[in-house]
Amino acid sequence: MLKALDHLKALDANQRRTVIASFLGWTLDAFDFFILVFVVKYIAQEFNASIPEVSLAIFLTLVMRPVGALIFGIIAEKFGRRTTLMIDVLMYSVFEFASGFAPSLGVLIVLRIIYGIAMGGEWGVGASLTMESIPKEARGVISGILQAGYPFGYLLASLVFFLLFPVIGWRGMFMVGAIPALLVFYIRRNVSESPVYEARDKTKSEPFLKVLRQNAKLFIWAVIMMTAFNLFSHGSQDVYPTFMETQRNYSTHVVGAIAIFYNIGAILGGIVFGQFSQLIGRKRAIVIAAVLAVPTAWLWAFAPGAVLLAIGAFLMQFFVQGAWGVIPVHLNELSPDEVRSTFPGFAYQMGNLIAAGNATLLTSLAAAWGNDYASAMFWEMIVVAILVALLAGFGYEKRNVSFGAQQG
Repeated sequence: MLKALDHLKALDANQRRTVIASFLGWTLDAFDFFILVFVVKYIAQEFNASIPEVSLAIFLTLVMRPVGALIFGIIAEKFGRRTTLMIDVLMYSVFEFASGFAPSLGVLIVLRIIYGIAMGGEWGVGASLTMESIPKEARGVISGILQAGYPFGYLLASLVFFLLFPVIGWRGMFMVGAIPALLVFYIRRNVSESPVYEARDKTKSEPFLKVLRQNAKLFIWAVIMMTAFNLFSHGSQDVYPTFMETQRNYSTHVVGAIAIFYNIGAILGGIVFGQFSQLIGRKRAIVIAAVLAVPTAWLWAFAPGAVLLAIGAFLMQFFVQGAWGVIPVHLNELSPDEVRSTFPGFAYQMGNLIAAGNATLLTSLAAAWGNDYASAMFWEMIVVAILVALLAGFGYEKRNVSFGAQQG
């Protein structure tokens, strides 16, 4: 952790502002997404729907993310990462706010579909802007910090749920989700365009689909790996609050408190393993984190009592998001220069698309097993953790490769 602080101090003012902007963009995007995860039960009650029916909104949000990654990635290749990031943040904030006014489940699902497009665009654009703006020796720890924005957003959603839900209800939770729009002003005033993008000869840029065909094996592997990664992340998070509410019958305060605790573990894991990857390599760091998640799964799913369950959840998220902390730098280093704002995000979100039915699958499986969420989650995590370790361990790596204008 101290070494992470040293790398941050070594960045110049503009580089630090870029890291902050991209971190906040992903944090607030995740915050908006996870608000829905916490209120599935209450939306179902208001609209007289089942939990699996409401979880369809989560599924469709994830389905639309590849569309956003492709659209916003291509825009960023043509018009720059900075401007595209501002448009994206504004879009997901507006549709998050609108979700709070949905008069029916059908309208809410439509709004979450549009929100999913914007959510899908943020990660790839923000990660490329950051990775192209910092020195290569800082990439590992900054990758961990960037990806820690995802659990930090979950943590913020946990805090809002814990503190405000009894007062503002599920509609008010979505309205609070409009706050990220303020980030646009920060980006406009404080963040510069990627130096790699500015130095690139745009007249020689290849079309995205052509570059994709030239790197077909890499892209297919990346999509398969990111499918496993998304099952790893969403399998450990999306129905966990519902599991605590319906199977353990914990109050909203207990659920919120445990979620706060395990998201602290997720943040620490991302930073620790991101830095670790700078020392031992991207593949090895991912494999170690994934393998360590396996013996943690029992405590995470079956521990007796809230305290032990919270400890298991903390450890699970430390290792799950520890593996994820390597992903921003890993995919950006593997990406061809001319499509860096598109390739990593599109591969990531295509994996999300394939894994998008995870919440619906788990809730349906749990319902078929007599509302046994614990068993459904446990067996999924064992299988997926092993898949992540195998796919990453036998995959590609280009640690510390030079980017565009950084070459030479």
